[in-house]
Parts: sequence; structure tokens; C-alpha cells
Amino acid sequence: MTTRSVLIVAGEKSGDNYGAALVRRFHLLDPAVSFFGVGGSAMAAAGVERLFTLDDLALMGLAEIVAHLPRLRSILGRLAAEARRRKPAAAVLIDSPDFNLRMAKRLNRLGVPVLYYISPTVWAWRRGRLKTIKKRVRKMMLIFPFEREIYDRAGVPAVFVGHPLIERLGTPIGRISFFAAHGLDPARPLVVLMPGSRRGEIDAHMPVLAAALPRIESETGAQFLLIKAEDLDERFLRSRIPAGAPPVLIVDGGTVDTLAAADLVLSACGTANLEAALLGAPLVAFYRLSPLTYFLGAKLIRIRRFSIVNILAGKSLVPELIQKGFTAETLAAEAVRLLRSPDERARLKAEFGRLKDGLGSAPASENAALELERLLRS
Repeated sequence: MTTRSVLIVAGEKSGDNYGAALVRRFHLLDPAVSFFGVGGSAMAAAGVERLFTLDDLALMGLAEIVAHLPRLRSILGRLAAEARRRKPAAAVLIDSPDFNLRMAKRLNRLGVPVLYYISPTVWAWRRGRLKTIKKRVRKMMLIFPFEREIYDRAGVPAVFVGHPLIERLGTPIGRISFFAAHGLDPARPLVVLMPGSRRGEIDAHMPVLAAALPRIESETGAQFLLIKAEDLDERFLRSRIPAGAPPVLIVDGGTVDTLAAADLVLSACGTANLEAALLGAPLVAFYRLSPLTYFLGAKLIRIRRFSIVNILAGKSLVPELIQKGFTAETLAAEAVRLLRSPDERARLKAEFGRLKDGLGSAPASENAALELERLLRS
């Protein structure tokens, strides 16, 4: 009997984590199905045969994608050829819409049904993608409750499976144990740096972060820790921190314990913002794109907020420092303000608790695995 296979594609670290959790849950239902495609170290550890890695798809914006189109087209073609050869029973495409919606088109031609996990932000920009999704995707698996109404109105089959971050939170080891384990000073505030999971994000954000650290340290006595994405090299990160900067402890993984112990998080916009909020860590959000990408994107954006925390809250809960507003001066000023204001940090923690309640407790990975099982059965 021929073993059935599923093509799975994730283009960034959060998608890699979500894909790995889905594969592990699915193998509890049917261990005989194999997975192949694109992902990072987490999906590889879950048993996915990687044809390409996260680095192959790690692009930050429209301008960058245009510049790398020949390479991306080559990857699309090679994945489609492999799908034609292996004849997968289904495909699970995770986030990364600029690549995955093109992949879905090729899979449609091959008759491979597509489940899409983590919706593109059609509620924020490029709403026209709904028409593309309706043509190319068998079913959307949504992680925010409010997205269901958008897809229902567009006539796109969709199901809210829950947010996969909720099931990743676990029980942190606690601040005292965390500080002791890493040799941190319990008398000093801990500032956690999350500059992004892609090399382009590190290059754009680390110079500003590094330049802000001396003022933050001198005015608050803070100590600094940087969470390294699993697929990034520590030497690459170290090379972006000037020799004269305050000491920065770099840790590999352990995000839940680290964020739960933090007094403040300085985080690039993205999933990390929400993860910090769900763990009750006050934060400052930031992001910088190439000027061309930002110029092109600004004409398409339908919302005024960039951090998913502020979008979900429907108001400006956490500071956002975007493009020219992201400077060492503004970042240090916001960090010092929050570190000196325990009342403001307590207010943010209370607001974050309400956000967490709004996401519910549905087991996202289990529900996504069940959706895939139903598709394969049908």
C-alpha cells in the first residue's frame, strides 16, 4: 500500500512552530501519513522532510520579494514538480501569503486540495486577496475569532480553530528561578530584546536597539537579554551588537519563561508582540521596512495600527515605533518611561489579560489536525 503524503509550507519561524505542532497532533491521529515541504528546525524535528528551509523564503516586504522573484519562482516550480511526482493527498499552507497563494494556484492545477492555516491580514490590507483565496483554497483555518465574519461575507469556507500561541504558553518556571538559572541580578529590571526572526529584520532593527541600550541602562539600571530565533546563528547576532554596548545575554529558545520574567520587552511587530502580551509582559513594538516597501504598502493599508496587540485591542495599548519613528532616542524614551512607571505596567498587564480571554482556549493544533484528517477522509 502506498503511503499518503501531505505537502506543508511555512515561510517564517512562527509558521514553523505552528506547522510542527500540527504535524505532531496529526500523527497521533494517523502516523502513516508523511509530510514534506518547506519549514524550519521545528518542523524538521516533527518529522517533516524539508525540501527548502526558512532562509529560502525569508523576505520582509514587497520590494524584497520583487528583487528575489526569480529565486522564488524557481522554488515554486520545484515544489510543484515534486507535488506532481509525489501526488500528495492535500496541502497545508501556513501564512506567508505572497508565496503560498502562488503555491496554491499551482496546486489547484494539480488537483491537490489546499488547507490554509493562519489567514493573510485581509482585514488590514490587500482585501482583494479574498477573491484569490476563494478560487484557490479549499478551507481557511483561522486563529482570530473576528476573521470568521470576513470570510463568511466573502463566501469562503472557513473555521476558527483557536490561536496556537495559547497552547504554547504552558507554565513558566517563574522569575526567581529564571533569574537564578541565567545568572541575572534580581535587583535590576530585565529588558528582553526581540528584533525579529529573519536576517533582514535583524539588520534593520539591531543598530537602533544597540544604540538605545546605553541610555536605558544608565537611567534605569536595566540588564538585557536577547531571544535568539532557533534558525539564526548567534555569531550573526553578536556581530550586530557594537563592542561598547552594555552586555546582552543571548538565549536560544525558552521564550515562555523569558517573557514571563521580563519587566519590559522591546519587540519587532509580529507574533512576538502577541506572545509577550499573552504572558503579561509590557512591551514597546517597532518595525522598519525598506523605504520602497513601506511607500508601496502605505497605499494599501486599511488600518492605522501595526502591532497585532493594538489591532486586537482596537486602541493604542502599546507604543508603536514605525519607520522614521523608530530611533534610538524614541525607543530609549519609551523604555525608560515604562520601566519607571509600575502603574502603567500593571495597567498593560490587566489589558493583556482581557485580550487573552478574548482569544479563548480552543486547542488550535488539535483542531487544525482534525480538519486535515476530515479532508483526507473525504
